[in-house]
Amino acid sequence: MNERHSQDKVYVIYGFIILGVILFLSVIFYRVFLDRHLPKLQSSDFDSALRGSIITKDGFSIANSQKLYKAMVDTRNIDPNKKELFIRLYTLYSGDDPKKIRKILNKKGIVTLSYEIDAKGAAYLKELARKLYRKKVFVPYEDPKTGIVTTQGMSIVESGEKRIYMAEDTLTPTIGYIKKIEKDGITKVEGVKGIEQVYDNLLSSTQDAIIKGPRDLSNTIILSGDADLSKRIDGYNVVLNTPLKLQKILEKMANERMQDLIAKEVVIGIMDSKTGKILSLVSTSRYNPSNITRRDYQALNSTASEYAYEVGSVMKPFIFSLLLKENKVNPLEIINIYGGKYKLGKRIITDSHKNDFLSAEDVIVESSNIGMIQIVDRLNETDLYNGLLDFGFSKKTGIDLSYEQVGLIPSMSELRNKTYKATLSYGYGLQVTFMQLLTAYNAINNNGVMITPQIASHLEKYGKAYSIKEQEKRVVLPIETAKTMKRILIKVVESDKGTARKTKIDGLSIGGKTGTAHIATSGGYSDKLYNASFFGFASDPKGNNYTIGVLVREPMKPYPYYFASWSALPVFKNTVELLIENGYLIPAPTKPKAVQNKQEDERVILD
Repeated sequence: MNERHSQDKVYVIYGFIILGVILFLSVIFYRVFLDRHLPKLQSSDFDSALRGSIITKDGFSIANSQKLYKAMVDTRNIDPNKKELFIRLYTLYSGDDPKKIRKILNKKGIVTLSYEIDAKGAAYLKELARKLYRKKVFVPYEDPKTGIVTTQGMSIVESGEKRIYMAEDTLTPTIGYIKKIEKDGITKVEGVKGIEQVYDNLLSSTQDAIIKGPRDLSNTIILSGDADLSKRIDGYNVVLNTPLKLQKILEKMANERMQDLIAKEVVIGIMDSKTGKILSLVSTSRYNPSNITRRDYQALNSTASEYAYEVGSVMKPFIFSLLLKENKVNPLEIINIYGGKYKLGKRIITDSHKNDFLSAEDVIVESSNIGMIQIVDRLNETDLYNGLLDFGFSKKTGIDLSYEQVGLIPSMSELRNKTYKATLSYGYGLQVTFMQLLTAYNAINNNGVMITPQIASHLEKYGKAYSIKEQEKRVVLPIETAKTMKRILIKVVESDKGTARKTKIDGLSIGGKTGTAHIATSGGYSDKLYNASFFGFASDPKGNNYTIGVLVREPMKPYPYYFASWSALPVFKNTVELLIENGYLIPAPTKPKAVQNKQEDERVILD
């Protein structure tokens, strides 16, 4: 009996032990698997990728993106007794108005204290957040609905990116501008015009970085083996063919000439004849992409590629080249100029020089409209139309500028009309762009080979260079035809009767053609509004060779300054002189020569 009683005791004790173990394990499992409403120890950090920069040939970043941050805090986590301490320290670090911050903190829940904090300011505020933790400014808060306890301090998080234009209006409108877009709650930018738009897909960032892992009490992620990382991939940098120093010098000169000529705009383009690289593209209609105002709207479009106009006599070398190509003219044959007056339909065409006869090449040298009328008729409409197409007229040049226009040339049926053909020969009845002219003149300068102009040189990322694309090259003139035409354009500068003789510079080979064109209005052609152009080239014995174009839009300085020889031509010469001063052209040494007669220097040669 006693033995059985002792056995029962053992069972009871054993049962209590088992029950205790079960209770102990239950508590352990409860603590491990059930939500204890403790502060969460996991956090994430976001590192947005940035848009690539636009960099000049001489290494200046003229457009780059910088990160912006915002400061956020949950007002329920701020100790009421230390609220004023928080306000005092935060405004000291951020520079914000204490009244503004106090008003924001009166709201309950998560609030944003400041937007558009730069990287330096963000670093200071992150340090402040750690100090506030140490001063126990932040206290735990339990959500009454979920029972979750959080201690959320001040968070400094990325809000987006800001585009910075270091050179302000320099190189505009070529580099273009951007607009802001929202992507996953972050402010990003995308290109709207110019280089920013053409290379938008390459400049744009590819992948943002997200870091997830355990955090410390100041909400900083601990980069341990438990952290989850995704790599940040920024956009490519676009490196230009244009040096910033040269660009600024040319823009300053163009501004001065525009003011002197009382012109609407001055445009200058410089192209390396062998490579098609745009050394400089200047416009006096510029704007600061960081601060575009309503008065800048007219400057947003690039005149060089988006403005098509009747060009006047700068068109003559292309017609003459087609005649040479088809063996329809001999440069030395004699052309009847009819004393400088000729009736075309109901109109009387008058030359500036009253010649009875000129050699065919001197028709170009002295810019005779009547001479061009006589020889253009030798081309049939098919050869003329296709020849203009070969030179790239009514087509895009392919330059890396957005919204390039193509202009307009007469149809073949219109070119059967003698009047259409005649007016075309001296630059009326068609519309072309500045870039089309620069590219076509470069074909003459480059032995008949046309090459696509290019503003951007290459891409760059993380120290490595990447090519953009291979430029198109095609032959538009036989090499001998191009050389003959080039010789004639040099004569325009070298001859005492040439319309461009005032641009001659000893030690350089310079050629080109002036062009002055009335601007069409609703009532016909204006007698007051003109576009003046000079397109040509300058080369030195070292092999440096540039094709250069100048357009002066609507010069209002009184007679004779609206003529190209008095407006566009001096700008061309100033451009060449600046290229010499900055080492891009090196004239051959020349012997001193007697000073030319002052009266001869001042003789007016009109186009």
